[in-house]
Amino acid sequence: MAIKSVLKMGDPRLLQPAQRVEQLHTPALSTLLQDMQDTMAALNGAGLAAPQIGTGLQVVIFGVEDNARYPDAEPVPFTVLINPVLTPLTEQMEEDWEGCLSLPGMRGLVPRYTRLRYQGIDPSGDPIDRIASGFHARVVQHECDHLSGILYPMRITDLRKFGYTDTLFPGQALVDE
Repeated sequence: MAIKSVLKMGDPRLLQPAQRVEQLHTPALSTLLQDMQDTMAALNGAGLAAPQIGTGLQVVIFGVEDNARYPDAEPVPFTVLINPVLTPLTEQMEEDWEGCLSLPGMRGLVPRYTRLRYQGIDPSGDPIDRIASGFHARVVQHECDHLSGILYPMRITDLRKFGYTDTLFPGQALVDE
C-alpha cells in the first residue's frame, strides 16, 4: 500500500495542464493507479486526480459509496478514467458545497453543470462513455478540472461562500478533508 502526499493549493504543479496518457499497460501507470487508489481510500476522498500526487497525466479516479465525508451522497461507481473528455448536456448549473484533498479543512459553494457526458478509456484501453447528473456529474467535473490546472476556488462566484469547514458549518460532525 502506497499512500502518497497530496499536493496542497499553492504548489505550482497543481496549476499545470496534465499530459495525455500515450501508453497503457506500463509498470509506471500500474503503480500510479494503485497509489491513487490507496491514497484516495486512506483519505476517504470522493476522487483524486494524478496531478494531486505530483504526476502530470490525464488520469482521474472517483467513486463514492458509504463514504463518511459524504453521508448523504448518492452512490457514484468507482471509475478509473484516462484522457477524459467532458461534454455538458445542459446549460443548467447548480451551486453546491465542495471540498478537496488539496485544500484540507476548506469548503466552497461551486457552480457545476447538472448533467454531462464523460468519455475516455479505462486502464485496459476499453472506452468509457457515460451520462452523469447530480453529485456524480459534480465529482467528475471537479476531478477533471485538476487536469486543466483548475482548483475549485477558481470557480467560486461569491467568495463569501468559501472558508473553513468548521467555521462555515459549526457544530456539524464533518470529517476533515
